[in-house]
Amino acid sequence: MILPGPQVAVLVYPGVNELELGLMLGLLTPLGLPGSAGTPDAAALTVARSRGSVMCAGGLVCTPQLIFAAAPALAGVLIPGGLGAQKAGRDPALREFLAQARGNRLPLGVVGSGLLLAGEAGLLEGRSVGCPAPLADTVWGYLPADLQQEQAVSDTPPEQAALYSGPGHLNAAAVVLAFAAQVWGPALARQTAQRVGAAWT
Repeated sequence: MILPGPQVAVLVYPGVNELELGLMLGLLTPLGLPGSAGTPDAAALTVARSRGSVMCAGGLVCTPQLIFAAAPALAGVLIPGGLGAQKAGRDPALREFLAQARGNRLPLGVVGSGLLLAGEAGLLEGRSVGCPAPLADTVWGYLPADLQQEQAVSDTPPEQAALYSGPGHLNAAAVVLAFAAQVWGPALARQTAQRVGAAWT
């Protein structure tokens, strides 16, 4: 039996941005076992507080694969943006899930308005953060040490879990690829970038 390699959680919540969600899943799916997309052996698993279907920001309906408690041992967590990000960050179940991830020093990738979710969950304080320019004033309220607008930022201090953050939409690819390099290694991340024609080194 071939065991799955590293697996990461991609958070799903009402109002999640389906473009960013799809970008994360699309970039990471080939890093898993062949034919494992959408199965419990997939490289990227969608997780939420319940398995109930949620309405995404653009009207697409999405059903998460797993609830937080059923997630396997994870190698990292990705947070896409969306209209419901700030509200989702106040959800006690989601905050507990992220607190456990931080306690286990799992790398975290956050894009677009997903930074509001991470900020509400207390994950940005004292960190170097990249974010969309329109969110800069709000993100400063979560007390990051440094904030770079419209930049993908890798904050990898040795004493804390790595934090990869930056703008959303198609620009989220740079953050996802940096996160993938941390989890699966730079060679596989580079192959993924080449496959989709993304600029990444």
